[in-house]
Amino acid sequence: MAVRHQLVRRPPHTVWAVLADPSSYGEWVAGPSESVPLDDTWPSQGSRLRYTIRLGPWSVEGVTTVRHQETGSELELEAAFAPLGTARIFFQLRPWGEETLVVCDEHPLRGLGGTLHNPVSEVALQLRHRGMLARLARVVERRPEEVFRA
Repeated sequence: MAVRHQLVRRPPHTVWAVLADPSSYGEWVAGPSESVPLDDTWPSQGSRLRYTIRLGPWSVEGVTTVRHQETGSELELEAAFAPLGTARIFFQLRPWGEETLVVCDEHPLRGLGGTLHNPVSEVALQLRHRGMLARLARVVERRPEEVFRA
């Protein structure tokens, strides 16, 4: 199970505002070039987000579904990508003084990804999370605090 932490220099509500913005996923999630909500209730339980992954001239789509959420503190997703199956991705936001400790826990859930999960794929997930969480921190920290107070 790939678990990674990232300290973000903003309070939890500012991090949550980015997680709750489905159009921002292409900015910080590793892989997708764009994301579009399929429901206008994101990130409520059961809401879905379609994402596109581009590889040169080719593109493929996947769907991410919210399986659990506690507004401002937890978001648990199931990302489905037809060739590989699905993965569980859990974000927990912990207040850390005036900042936020973001904990990301991901593991393959169904399909080929789950069947072939091994120590090498675990390392790949750790590397993916390192970049993804660093990008999330940059996206949150570069936005003016006033944007999150509305």
